[in-house]
Formats: sequence, C-alpha cells, structure tokens
Amino acid sequence: LQAKRLLLDPKFEGYKLSLEPLACYQLGIDAAEVKLRDDQYTLDHMRAFGMYNYLHLDSWYQDNVYYVDQFGRVMNLSVTLDTALQKPREVFRLPTDLTAYDDRLCSSIHFPSSTWVTLSDGTGRLYLIKSGKRGNSASEKWEIVFNEELGSPFIIAHSVSFVKSDVHSVAVLLLRVEKDESDTKGSGFHVTLEWLTIGEISKEGDHRYEIFKRRVLQGKSVPHYAAIEPSGDGLMIVSYKPFKFMHDEEDKPEENDDAKTTNEKKEPVYYWQQTEDDVTITVHIPQDITKDDIKVRFSPGNICVTLRDQPPLMEGKLYSSVDHESCTWIIREDKSLEISLIKKNEGPQWPELILGDTRGEIIIDPSQCSKISESLMHLTSEVMNPNPEKENPPCNAQELEECDAFLEDSASLCRFDGDTLKVTHVIHLGSNQYLFSVVVDPKEMPCFCLRHDVDALLWQPHADQPENMWEHVATFNALGYVQASKQDKKFMACAPDYSYAALCECLRRIFIYRQPTPLSTVLYNRKEGRQVGQVAKQLVTTLETNDPILGFQATSERLFVLTTKTLFLIKVNSGN
Repeated sequence: LQAKRLLLDPKFEGYKLSLEPLACYQLGIDAAEVKLRDDQYTLDHMRAFGMYNYLHLDSWYQDNVYYVDQFGRVMNLSVTLDTALQKPREVFRLPTDLTAYDDRLCSSIHFPSSTWVTLSDGTGRLYLIKSGKRGNSASEKWEIVFNEELGSPFIIAHSVSFVKSDVHSVAVLLLRVEKDESDTKGSGFHVTLEWLTIGEISKEGDHRYEIFKRRVLQGKSVPHYAAIEPSGDGLMIVSYKPFKFMHDEEDKPEENDDAKTTNEKKEPVYYWQQTEDDVTITVHIPQDITKDDIKVRFSPGNICVTLRDQPPLMEGKLYSSVDHESCTWIIREDKSLEISLIKKNEGPQWPELILGDTRGEIIIDPSQCSKISESLMHLTSEVMNPNPEKENPPCNAQELEECDAFLEDSASLCRFDGDTLKVTHVIHLGSNQYLFSVVVDPKEMPCFCLRHDVDALLWQPHADQPENMWEHVATFNALGYVQASKQDKKFMACAPDYSYAALCECLRRIFIYRQPTPLSTVLYNRKEGRQVGQVAKQLVTTLETNDPILGFQATSERLFVLTTKTLFLIKVNSGN
C-alpha cells in the first residue's frame, strides 16, 4: 500500500476543541434490536452481530437511510430539509412472522444498485428486490423477484449488481458464525462467507432469478471488511485470520489419499547417530535377505546401499568427506544392517547425513545434547537484560502507550479470484490497524480506513487496475491516535467527501473531527512565534437519550444516529 506523500501533513498540530453548537433534530421511532443469545458468547458473535450497524445508508441517493422496525417493516427516511422532516415511511414489509423464530439474527439490507436491494430477515432467508428508483419522491412498490431459504441464519456483508453477456446478475456475500465440532482448542466456532451469484433466466417469456453459483470461504475470525468487485469477478477481504475456499465433497477423498501417503512416508528408512569421529547408520532389512544380497559402496564423498536387484535403499552425496577405506558394515542378530563411517574431519557435527535426503532420522544421545547446549550458552542469559549499560535495546514495549497496543497485530488484506478461487494478492497489514469502511462512490468498492502511524488513511480499491489496486484517497490527521484513546467507541464513519470523520460511543457521546480549514482571522503560535494558517476542529455532541446507540451513518452534510426509540440527525456541514 503506497501512501501519497502529498496527502500527508507532517506539521499537523492537533485538533482544537470547538464549542460551536451543532443543530440536532430527532424523530420518535420504533427500531428493532436483536439481543445476543446465551449460546452466542464468542468475540466473533459480538463483532458480527452485537456490534452490528442497524442503520443502512443508501449511497445511490443523497441522505437516505433505512432501518427495520419491531414489526418487520423496512422504514426509510429521506432528508431534503432538516427543518421540515417527515416521518419515516414504510417501503417494504417482511413476509415472515419474525417472533416465531428463536434463533434469528438481526435483519440486514444492502443496496447493490440504484434499483436493486438485497435483504435478509435474519432467519436464513434471502430476498432479492426490484425497488425501482428510490429516494424521497419515489413511490414505486418494492417487488420480490427472488426469495429462498439458504440454511442457517446469516447477515448480508455486501452485494453487487452487474450485467455479463446480456444477463443481469446480483452477487451477494453472506456472513455466518457456525459451530465447529472439530475445533476443540479454540472457541468452538468458525466463520463462513458464502458467495452467491443470482442470475436472470428467461424461459418462454418468463423471467426468473435463480442461484447460478454458491461458493463458501471459511476462516477463524469475523472479517473487518469483505466486498465483491463491481464486475463480480473477485473478492477482497481484510481479516485477522486467513480465509480459504472450501471445496465440494467430491474433492475431499483426494486430500485423504495425500494424507495417507504422507503418513506412510513418515516411517524413516534408516536411523543414524554420530560422535566426533564417526557416524553409525542402522537400516532394517527383510528377514529373507542374506549377506550376499547386500551391496554397500563407499567413496570419499558418497554412499550407495542396495538390496538384491531393487533400487538403491540409500544413495547420495554425504554431508562431509569420510575415510572410505576404513568404513565397514555388518548384519546384526535382529536383522538390521549397521554401517560405520569414519569422518575425515574430526569434531564438527553433521546436520544431515545425505544431502537433501529426508528419509532418515537422527538419534541424539543425552550427553551430546548437553554438549550442544553448553556450546550455545554464550548466546543466552538467565537475566532479561544482564548488561543494561552496554547498548540501548532496539525497542522498549513500555514506551508504547496503552492506547497504542491493540489485538489486530497481524491482519491481512487478500484478493481472491472468482474463477480459480485462489488468492492473487496478499498485503500483511502488520500494525496498520483497520478502523472502518465507507462508500465514497457507490459504483466502486467500499473504501477502507487503516491506521498508519498516528494518522488514518483511506484506501479506495480499484479491482480493474492491477498496478494501482489500492489507492490512497484521503488522510484524517492524527485520527489513528485519537480513536485509540476512546475506550467506549462503537462505530466510526467519515463523510464521503472526506470533510470530517466521526465516532460514537455506546451511549450518547459523538466526536466529530473536521479537516483543517483556513482561518478568517490571524492566529499566532506563541511558543514558536509564528502565524498559523489553518486549524482543525474537534466537536463533541451529547445526545439526549439513555438508550444505547444501534446505528451510525455519515453523509457529507449530516450524521444519522439510531437508537431503539429515536433517530437523531446532526447537521455537520451546511449544504452548498
């Protein structure tokens, strides 16, 4: 990932707390929250469903948000004027009686295009809906064109709509956290991402949508980011643990055959041990082999052992030279062949007997072990830092502040090819902690924001540009550092025009960080005695509610915040 230097500000001075009041409007509503059950106790359940954003932003239309209420109705709020807010209106009603399901998840909505919607009711059923034009003036009825039970409950992670060879298709990514009987040491669960492609079929004038392809990826952590490329040809995932495609049942026997052969290989063909001046090799031979059937050839740097007319049992270049005239072999009573090699150079230990041959196994006797550990003693020490004056240690973890240490220390960004199902690109994010994702252009993939040092950098994926697959499009100065100190943060977001970033806590408080703007008045930095040209403002707003925040979305003009009883609108920027 190559950061653009022009988008970085090394002289950023921090945020100034601004006391300017922000206009806040509220609407009384009745949103549905699905609480985690007792058997959904893992961190992955919490990440996927407990921290789920119940407010959905329709990026194809400005300032349009959706949520599902207690009665299974999809409600839409379309804003043109904050001062003349209309009540949220029902655009669709889920046909299922959700109260009858004990194991359901929260409903989820995604907008793959300006006229299509993917919707899950949380029971394991997927709806593909033709919505027509959406937005404030739209009165078109949402029409179900595909509706199918797809197994255990899931949430929709992402979806895209595309046309290929004149066939309209919608690809959907479903996220599940499932019980894993084989996982006895971990949490007992694994995460699956199911990648579905639903396409249009025309038969005798009858247009239907059916599932074309179902592919499943499995991993051990809930992905931070998972999105399908606009063309439907690939998939990008940011996750802490890797994901891989699960092949069909037919492929599995082959894997088992491989496993068998590797198990068979594990039995060593020969055993060997060494002293400072010789090497002893022991080979088990069949009962019917006699002395005349065995051929052993020694040369200064090679050995070859054959039984009868079979291919050589041992053959190859020795690790070091031997005195081949003094080498001998005998057959022991227990039907084993014992070969003695005399080292030409006494002293050095051989790490292997025959170069590149892994079929043998070395036997080390205890006295040799203690000699080896003695010889390595000077490299280690009982004391953590026996000579502190000697040199400063390269890194002292105690210098890191508590807010700089975080769990995601080895997340990676992977791109999967849809045809080969193989990984084509991997970027190890290391300490570049994932922060949030945002849709800047609905025709492109969602951007993701990563921490780089103290800043937060926004990256736009371009699946169709292999040489510029991830472009650095914006920087939020010092946001990486600032967000780390917010222990109670629940959601983060930024405006699609990058004018501000925002984060909210589980209850009430919302922090807004504006990009630096030029000052209308002259400001001096007293410490350095110089004029300051621009300043970045931090704003804090507190909601008048005691209900936990369930949803959080940012547009260029305003923030939308959802609780079970209220939808808040905070005017951040005035419209153009």
